[in-house]
Amino acid sequence: MAAAAKAYSALLIRSMAAQKPIPSATRTLSSKKNTASTAQVKLLTRVEQLRLLSKAEKAGLLSAAEKSGLSLSTIERLGLLSKAEELGVLSAATDPGTASTLLNVSLVLLLLGPAFVYLVPEDYPWEIGLQVAVAVLSVIGGSAAFAASNLLSTLQKST
Repeated sequence: MAAAAKAYSALLIRSMAAQKPIPSATRTLSSKKNTASTAQVKLLTRVEQLRLLSKAEKAGLLSAAEKSGLSLSTIERLGLLSKAEELGVLSAATDPGTASTLLNVSLVLLLLGPAFVYLVPEDYPWEIGLQVAVAVLSVIGGSAAFAASNLLSTLQKST
């Protein structure tokens, strides 16, 4: 009987799933984040590949910004880049989760306007004004967040 058991075990094919180790309790979410952050997003390389500065120049955005007083020397003098880094804006641009977060924010804002208009009564003129203000701000904010999400996801795509 022992010889038959050895012959049977030699023919037994084990599943690949059975050979995988059981995930340990010591593995945390932070270890997953560390592996995701190793693939760094190269924003300037993507800006160059997409020719965004050439497109901005053709659209007249750079001259419009300069006419409004926003130039590279102004940005440097005011320390806007260092302030943006302190606030985490530049590091958020390289975080893969930022684009989806912005998309969720845009959807919430775009739904907020109609919901606010529906829920707030129209008994007094100031309530109507409040409805208009919230609707306009939610449409502008939602559209800006949606555009930022689209831009960030395009910049973060690897080639």
